[in-house]
Amino acid sequence: MNRLFTKRLGALMSSLLIISSVSFSQFDNFDFLKSVPADGVKFLQAYISPYTNAFGAGLNGGWYNSAKPHKLLGFDLTLSVNAGIVPSSENTFDVTKIGLTKLTGTGMASTIAGPNKNGPVMTYKDNASGVTLASFTAPPGTEWKYVPTPTVQLGLGLPFGTEVKFRFIPKIDLGGKGDISLFGVGVMHSLLQYLPGYKMMKLWDVSFFGGYTKLQGNAGIDLQPDWAKAHYSTNYPTTAFQNQNLSASFAAMNVGLVGSINIPVLTLYGGVGYCSTKTDIKLTGNFPTPTYNAAYSPPDVYEDAGVIKNFPAIEIKNSGVRANIGLRIKLAIITIHADYTLAQYNMLSTGLGISFR
Repeated sequence: MNRLFTKRLGALMSSLLIISSVSFSQFDNFDFLKSVPADGVKFLQAYISPYTNAFGAGLNGGWYNSAKPHKLLGFDLTLSVNAGIVPSSENTFDVTKIGLTKLTGTGMASTIAGPNKNGPVMTYKDNASGVTLASFTAPPGTEWKYVPTPTVQLGLGLPFGTEVKFRFIPKIDLGGKGDISLFGVGVMHSLLQYLPGYKMMKLWDVSFFGGYTKLQGNAGIDLQPDWAKAHYSTNYPTTAFQNQNLSASFAAMNVGLVGSINIPVLTLYGGVGYCSTKTDIKLTGNFPTPTYNAAYSPPDVYEDAGVIKNFPAIEIKNSGVRANIGLRIKLAIITIHADYTLAQYNMLSTGLGISFR
């Protein structure tokens, strides 16, 4: 099987700040995509979902390191690295419980974050003849549960105890292999200002915070037929498979309350709230699929006129309550912070920035 698909898929995910440079290189081949399309994407979804969810958790991190909004025209520019952590419960999945219809196998398979060992053999057979059309061994995991997500953001103070935060990457061409773009916006609004005598509470701050981030990317891929067993010469020439593309979209949202205690140099901060992430992955274009044709001599499994035109979309969601606590050190206008978030996918965040007013 052509490994260019593996390389492009891994390149896209890492270029999107995504999942790690090793993510999709775990696949020795992509025969599972040459089975029933719906089964192929279900298997792919079960395998990669721990990393997509952990990456989404990372997109929700690094938004704040204090509950005190900047004063009018005050600002900060902060670089954070947020590492989503895959829970041990997401290390494996049962291949009989992910809704497969034609692709068969039994036992537990590793997810991308799971044990570094092959899983059960998965088989796709022709219903009429019983001939095996495709077969592959469920790939091993990486045994790596940390998914880094770097973020850069600007915070700007507005009137009425309000601060807005922005994350932005314009569409960048990845050397002709795809593109990437990112946009995020957050709002922090002081709640302490509504309490009588709040100006006397110089050490305390409590604010509402809401943030949303969306990252999108595309990558051209190349999953070619086994031309030794292909009969595409008339209906599907080589050029018919040059329109394959993988698109990925990651959306992350969190809302809640943030509190902090501010003393000279040190700030202790934390928050509680609700978070959600959503990942959409779609494969478009013409993809070869094997068929059994008894009319050929000898009868065999051929990649004949079987062509998948676009796979079903993959949608991965995750949501729940989150709580975090952290510490910031401020030296003049330089800030250093670190915090830990408890959620379905826990997260560790650390960062460096400049902050004024």
